Amino acid sequence: MSGLLEIAQPGIGTTVQDRGRAGHRHHGMPLSGWLDGPLARAANALLGNPPDEAVLELRGTGTVLRVKAGPVRVALAGRIAATCLRSDSSRGPLPAWQSVTLREGDQLQLGPAESGCAYLAVAGGLLMEPQLGSRASYWRAGLAGVLGRAFRPGDTLPCGAWSHADPREWRCRSPWTANEGPVRVLLGPQQDHFTADAIAQFLSQDWEATAAQDRMGLRFQGQALAHINAAAADIVSDGVTPGAIQVPANGQPIVLLADGQTVGGYPKIATVISADLPRLAHLKPGTRVRFEAVTHEAAHRALLDEHQRWQRWLASRETFLPPGTVDEAALYASNLIDGMQRADP
Repeated sequence: MSGLLEIAQPGIGTTVQDRGRAGHRHHGMPLSGWLDGPLARAANALLGNPPDEAVLELRGTGTVLRVKAGPVRVALAGRIAATCLRSDSSRGPLPAWQSVTLREGDQLQLGPAESGCAYLAVAGGLLMEPQLGSRASYWRAGLAGVLGRAFRPGDTLPCGAWSHADPREWRCRSPWTANEGPVRVLLGPQQDHFTADAIAQFLSQDWEATAAQDRMGLRFQGQALAHINAAAADIVSDGVTPGAIQVPANGQPIVLLADGQTVGGYPKIATVISADLPRLAHLKPGTRVRFEAVTHEAAHRALLDEHQRWQRWLASRETFLPPGTVDEAALYASNLIDGMQRADP
């Protein structure tokens, strides 16, 4: 059965995202897609969805959803919680890391994403019309439908079909969490535009995430990095990718994120490795991080380690019956009455 969600209140920074638009960077189209792929896939896993179904990326607060046609089963992943307002006027919490089934007329009030990024998935996925092979929102390109602008009250989100015959919900007692420690990087490709002292300084100091951040990029502040000379602060524009760390003339690094442009004219001192790139989605203003240079072999090994850790997390999911639900299959299996008994008068 398919469902339909309505945007009752848009909130701030809420977008539809999937794995992004691979293969279109030569047209000037950024990859886009979710900022924290493993966390988004965790939300899908709590519903039994394929891992790359489109989800809602939650970057701010104030979003309220109404079930216009149901039922709709949803799950939250991240440091976030929500409140369910049922059509019968009852209300209850929806914590992260478990699914819940909403009925027509129910509302879901989403709380703040405490770490700066969280995800809401729906059973069957969000079925916005794909553009260039992806349902990912990218407002700067003005793509068709609500993908090309911020949400407005009354916008609707069609949901994929799913079977709701089984009353059991899914949960995971241990949330998916990112690794801690320094953010690992590969130096270059223009590290020769910086003095040796600047590279050592880049790797030895704590950098503070600033409020100058969005899905396109994140500016850090710290002790300015020196280029070898004034001319070295600019290059002929060349290709860039999410995770590239550019350093303009002011010496303050900028790391590109999912909506980052496809070319840039600032020298790149380093690039964040794929295994650590999702961590950047959670660097709220004031957060301090340190960078660590690793080899290509170490970067590849880190990605394999993340995949194995993900498989272990996936195996930890379990089903449960919500309070007040009757498990008819278990009831029939109990065989409470077998045959007929004669009652004497």
